[in-house]
Amino acid sequence: MKIAFNEGTTWESATLEQNLEYCEKHGYDFIEIRAIDQLIDYLKENTLDDLKAYFDSHKIKPLSLNALCFFNNRTKEDEEKIIEEFKNYLEICRKINCEYIAVVPSNIDVTEKGKTFIKEVNESCVRVLTHLSDLAEPYGVKIALEFIGIPENTVNTFAQAYEIVKEIDRHNVGLVYDTFQFTGMGSRFEDVTEETADKIFIFHINDVDGLPVGQMSDTDRVWPGHGVINLEAHLKKLKELNYDFVASVELFRPEYYQMDPEEVIKKAKETTLEVLEKYHYSQV
Repeated sequence: MKIAFNEGTTWESATLEQNLEYCEKHGYDFIEIRAIDQLIDYLKENTLDDLKAYFDSHKIKPLSLNALCFFNNRTKEDEEKIIEEFKNYLEICRKINCEYIAVVPSNIDVTEKGKTFIKEVNESCVRVLTHLSDLAEPYGVKIALEFIGIPENTVNTFAQAYEIVKEIDRHNVGLVYDTFQFTGMGSRFEDVTEETADKIFIFHINDVDGLPVGQMSDTDRVWPGHGVINLEAHLKKLKELNYDFVASVELFRPEYYQMDPEEVIKKAKETTLEVLEKYHYSQV
């Protein structure tokens, strides 16, 4: 299992350059780049050629761009903007040899109708993601749909997200399996069947404070192994599915933003490895 760092973990405390430096120093294999802000800031004083040169000369490599946000059930005008943003992400992926783009479903407050029936949500997701799949194919880029485990998101369980991906049935469209998102709206392990194995592209590891289902938020995330998520059960399930690609640590804890970012990056890896080793998931 490779180890990745998601920039959300130091979103308010470090630049992309700092994250790369500290992740390289502490032995991470991959980084998930926040294309929506930290990459934009980086490109104010650097180029994609600079970023490509860094990856070419260091161990750490790009895992994904995070993220194409709120793509479904939008107005026609908004959807057109989303498509253009995705095309830009594809060019970035080509330039820096990044294989994945994470995509995040819409919260209801940005959708065209507000509260929307599941059937309409799923139909919109299938239509838009199929189009994105067509666009991504020549680039060799894969799309990782991340369901969001909060009540206000339109795709908030593993089962719903997999239903969408299954309907699309494209080799380059799969899922982000995030332990926080899974827990947030009570996704069920029985829905993570052998059939889903090939569609789990990226695994996000994290933990959360002991709040009721439907009341957890990103700011309640904590170091892996320091909360109430049954990480043993998640890792056992992934092992059953023969998933051994990458564990990417993603936290949004305000207290962690007040810490030295290098210490956060170091501790994030240490706590992730402690969990993996505790439950017999070896690092490759």
